[in-house]
Amino acid sequence: MTITLNDCRALDARDALRPLRDHFVLPEGVIYLDGNSLGVLPKKAAARIADVITREWGQDLIRSWNSAGWFHMPQRLGDRIASLIGAGPGEVVATDSTSVNLYKVLSAALNMAAEDAPSRKTIVSERSNFPTDLYIAEGLCRERGYRLQLVEPDDIPAALTQDTAVLMLTHVNYRTGAMHDMAALTAAAHAVGILAVWDLAHSAGAVPVDLKGANADFAIGCGYKYLNGGPGAPAFVWVHPRHTDRFRQPLSGWWGHAAPFEFTPDYRPAPGITRYLCGTQPILSLAALECGLDVFGAAGALGGMAALRAKSLGLTDLFITLVEERCAGHGLELATPREHAKRGSQICLSRGEGAYAIVQALIARGVIGDFRAGSGDGWHPDILRFGFTPLYIGFEDVWHAVEHLKQVLETAEWQRPEFNQKHAVT
Repeated sequence: MTITLNDCRALDARDALRPLRDHFVLPEGVIYLDGNSLGVLPKKAAARIADVITREWGQDLIRSWNSAGWFHMPQRLGDRIASLIGAGPGEVVATDSTSVNLYKVLSAALNMAAEDAPSRKTIVSERSNFPTDLYIAEGLCRERGYRLQLVEPDDIPAALTQDTAVLMLTHVNYRTGAMHDMAALTAAAHAVGILAVWDLAHSAGAVPVDLKGANADFAIGCGYKYLNGGPGAPAFVWVHPRHTDRFRQPLSGWWGHAAPFEFTPDYRPAPGITRYLCGTQPILSLAALECGLDVFGAAGALGGMAALRAKSLGLTDLFITLVEERCAGHGLELATPREHAKRGSQICLSRGEGAYAIVQALIARGVIGDFRAGSGDGWHPDILRFGFTPLYIGFEDVWHAVEHLKQVLETAEWQRPEFNQKHAVT
């Protein structure tokens, strides 16, 4: 049965999460399908940041470290993130960037492995893992004499051998939207004495995550994608409580000291997850991130992550169906798994020619997705990537996005020269 625009409007009318859209600034005439890269602006953020600037900083000055609670913001926001990723209170801090936090936890994991099984000298990861993760791992391997082994997703279990120290994976692949079975792969790693490090950059706030239930060892994630914390928002870090106090992380800055304001010349790491802090925290950015997290508090009253996940699957199912109905014959191939258990909150389409230009033509029409380049050898194709943030995307948005895609393809609009000029950010 053909899906109509009225069908999509009926789905929106029945959507219990629809009121959450009112928490965000959504520009007129824009269908924003790039929240998996940068989330939209929460309406409260501008006033909140202005208040931090004019009152907390402008009037209360340095007193705000105490009076406004600045000092404990990493832990306070960390607890709110913990509720979205299956972690407990006091187990997460919001701090630094995803790359920096990965360096911390991967270093700690390698220290543990070196103590428990010094002959293990390999880090295993997915070949199409997000590049910054691979770069950080590559640098640590070079420093410590380890080897980084990159494999395809189906080959991960076979790569978990007695030579492997750490399995490092991103829960939802940034290129394809494919989601790993965290519990199964962690269990497979543990069965042969391997530690599991997970990147939740494309998971937190979009799909249910249960770090404790999966018995993961370490996790990091991003604050500016589905958590809507703003460009460059602080990331977060989690360490399983069984590991937290066992090793220091390598960036032993004063904010991770047990008593920063004793100003002792020697470093004494704080107990628990606080030791994963480093330098003075970016208060303006943390305040913006808190506004993004506030919306998840509102979502909690409407069914929380389970309801968000159900809507996400509905949106992505609809997009797949409409693309296959309305854009057939134009060379688009689905790169994202159809199976719900293996899909994140984005849909990726591959095309042999013009993927970048098609995305640019859509952006010019107000349908904002993004492009991810292939490997160049044909092994991984170019990708048109569309993120579906259930907090603010509706079913009618999906209909109109596919209609624009259909028109761009049917008219060959994407072949116009201006859409084939590469920008610095794709």
